[in-house]
Amino acid sequence: MRRDFTEPAGSGSDLVIGREAPFAAAREQLTRGGSVLLHGPAGIGKSTVLRTLAAEYAPTTRTVLRCSATESESHLPFLALADLLGPVLDEVSGVLPGAQRTALESALTGRGESTLQRDGLALRLAVLSALRALAAEGPVLVVADDLQWLDPASTELLGFAARRLGDTPVRLLSAVRTDGQEYGQEYDRHLRASPPDTRAVRLDPLTRDQVSALLDQRGFTGLPRSTVRDIHRTSGGNPLFALELGRALAENPTPPRPGEPLPVPTSLRALVLSRLEMLSEEARRTLLVASAGARPTPALLHAAGRENAEAETAQAAELGLLATDPEGPTVRFAHPLISAALYAEAPARERRAAHAALSTAASDPIERARHLALATTGTDPDVAATLAEAAALARDRGAPSVAASLGLLAARHTPADSTPGPDERRLQAAEDAITAGEADLARDVAREVLTRATAPGERVRAWMVVIEAAGQAIGEVDAVFPQALADAGDDPGLLALVHYQLAWRGLVVQGDFAQGREEAAHAARLAARAGDRSTELMALSFQSQAETLMGHPDAPATIERARQEPQDPRVACHHNGAGSSRFRWLLMSDRLAEARTTVMGLLREVRRRGMAESEVHYLRLLSETELNAGHCGRALELARESLTLARDAGIGEAAGAMQAALAEAAGGDVERALTLAREAVRRAEEDGDAVYLSRSLAALGHARLMSGDAAAAVDALRRVRELEAGAGIFDPARGRWQGDLAEALVRTGQPAEAQEVVEATRAHAVRLGRGSVLAVLDRAEARVRAARGEHRAALTRLVSARDRLAELGYGLEEARTVFALAELRADRPGPATYDEAERLFRRCRALPWLRLVDAAVAARAAGPAPARRAEPDCLAGLAAMERQVASLVMEGATNREIASRLFVSVKTVEATLTRVYRKLGIRSRVDIVRLAAGRRAE
Repeated sequence: MRRDFTEPAGSGSDLVIGREAPFAAAREQLTRGGSVLLHGPAGIGKSTVLRTLAAEYAPTTRTVLRCSATESESHLPFLALADLLGPVLDEVSGVLPGAQRTALESALTGRGESTLQRDGLALRLAVLSALRALAAEGPVLVVADDLQWLDPASTELLGFAARRLGDTPVRLLSAVRTDGQEYGQEYDRHLRASPPDTRAVRLDPLTRDQVSALLDQRGFTGLPRSTVRDIHRTSGGNPLFALELGRALAENPTPPRPGEPLPVPTSLRALVLSRLEMLSEEARRTLLVASAGARPTPALLHAAGRENAEAETAQAAELGLLATDPEGPTVRFAHPLISAALYAEAPARERRAAHAALSTAASDPIERARHLALATTGTDPDVAATLAEAAALARDRGAPSVAASLGLLAARHTPADSTPGPDERRLQAAEDAITAGEADLARDVAREVLTRATAPGERVRAWMVVIEAAGQAIGEVDAVFPQALADAGDDPGLLALVHYQLAWRGLVVQGDFAQGREEAAHAARLAARAGDRSTELMALSFQSQAETLMGHPDAPATIERARQEPQDPRVACHHNGAGSSRFRWLLMSDRLAEARTTVMGLLREVRRRGMAESEVHYLRLLSETELNAGHCGRALELARESLTLARDAGIGEAAGAMQAALAEAAGGDVERALTLAREAVRRAEEDGDAVYLSRSLAALGHARLMSGDAAAAVDALRRVRELEAGAGIFDPARGRWQGDLAEALVRTGQPAEAQEVVEATRAHAVRLGRGSVLAVLDRAEARVRAARGEHRAALTRLVSARDRLAELGYGLEEARTVFALAELRADRPGPATYDEAERLFRRCRALPWLRLVDAAVAARAAGPAPARRAEPDCLAGLAAMERQVASLVMEGATNREIASRLFVSVKTVEATLTRVYRKLGIRSRVDIVRLAAGRRAE
């Protein structure tokens, strides 16, 4: 008999967000016949993961037994055992000895007076025998949720059986709440009651991106990123808490004021504040003051009038409301939600009193101003001025997000007839939000201002915020430009702002560098007339970058104009400023050491100023610099950091994915590189971003070439050629994709077109003095010549290219050239070695290239083609990585062994095998082995 186990639609693991690693660990364990114990705090998602895994493995199991305990029923003996074995009692009772059958029936039906004390041995043996009887007919899966509420009798009986099942095909899939005490007594007790081979899998809190995806999946879409950040912080990454907070926000028509905690629904207040009733009234007030403070300490609580703070916080810590901070005296809540719920539970009058006390007790002027605002109702010019001063101080400290929050509070308390007015302060807050990377908040504030503002200056300033907030998706706000131009009238200062953004539109939307350059030059002239040095510098920087990428001869002179005094310090370090323009020129001119020094200095400055978007940008550029220098491991770390920050802030994600793809292809995992490159292309296409579409396609072409799919690489790189020609980009040092295209063309039997690519690119590289590009082109031409049988000429070019790349400091390109030399010599009679290529790739930490070297060495060791065991014809259509994995499967290697031999992750091997199955029309690795057997039979 098999008990059906069905789940509601949509319970598949693809919908369980942020649980890829726990799923992989649990699947690996269950697939090999082991048991799994999921554990973590309440609300972390254990039951969801358990149900999803059970539904996934139920079709491969003859019998599924399930129980789910509750706290209210935990005192009822044998209840969990009845849930598990009751439905199959008729099936197993006939095979049990009389004493065991009687004891089990009595326990399950309640018709007798069976107890562990009276029928202990018979009951224990009956449960063990029942499970063995079911397993004799087919695999058994026992699914037990909330083990902490299992009645003690059932827990004892299941533990007895689990420890004695041995190789019997019975798997236990269970979940237990540990509340952070995974090494405590309760956790150990449940682990001891599980089969000996049980794997404990902990579910950790979700990241901010995962919380955002979860909220979107459940319909809470369109939340500002700042709100998602607050939900993540308050929930501590707990999915249940995050969803409840999202639901409370959706049901609350009035959003919280800047600086206030999120509204906490009643369901969560009851969950986390149940122990609050045990505190004295004075202790509750002390905790309220602590919840209102940013970094509460006993000294701060004393200064705020809480005389018995130490004793009251000690009492709260004993009840589990506060956690001991080993690094200092900070009063820290055991979970962020406790603080938020405590604050939400307090009456508004008490909250204002707490803030009033802190407004005089806090030592930091920014904190004092925030508390003053939250203690004040209505408009107050003095409070507004204090808040505006605090916002300026936060801006100077490099905390633009704090400045934006304080600015919005200042606007709220500013009387309508004041100068500056409330909308002017709102616009300053919106500009601070842009600097902090909070584009959605900035856009919403600017749109609100536009509903009221009539002054041209305020309106144009608000339009600029709307355009800036669009980022690379500037095409989505096309309708803004005519309105902004109309509002600007004939004011040269306002027109300069609009034409600067029109320069970006021409570049990003239309992909026309010439048009972008002309608009930027016009904006610079207008700004100079208006005396707006900051906008003039930004426009000149844009003009110089466009000229650099176009290969325009005026680029160096324009860069120097952008660097002339007087300078605006913020513009000088901005990612679209003169410093960035100079960096790009240095990098493209093969001055790697100067480029690195420049970008590292810019990165330090924007971090000091809290310029989030610029930080994302410079991390990416530093990764690009390190990649050119052949420091692949460092480049990969930087690219991943940049991409994480980009996703966190929702800025520059296409560019971040593009650079991460290139770094993965050089120093990480080629499969990840392909995934990231496809993401970059998709995002650039969705944003209408012509600039990063071509670069993302170049990354995709390179990743495809690394994966062994030269034909697909040609397709992507031909698109890059078309896009850059249409955009007027002629400097080959911009994307450095031309060598990859020529090599891919040679591999696909198109050497004539490859030579055309080399010659056309060489003309521009010679004119612009791009030495590293010329060396890479020589390497590509060497492959063309080798394909034509001109081995001596190919060898000469490769040696020359190697020496020039080494001199210029392009470590990875040097190693690639040495590898090409070894491949060329391997195709000729006589000795050949890959030792030098391997040494150079190891120096670069270029793991994917080391795998290619290993494959080449293995192929060389196997001898001439006729002496090698030929691959089955069916593998001919697979990419290089897919053929390698399939061949190792044919040799009997496990996924873990394959991963070790190819220097990839087990997950990559699994993904590769999935593609192999699909391409070969088979279903499992067993079918691959059958292919190998068929080949040997032939």
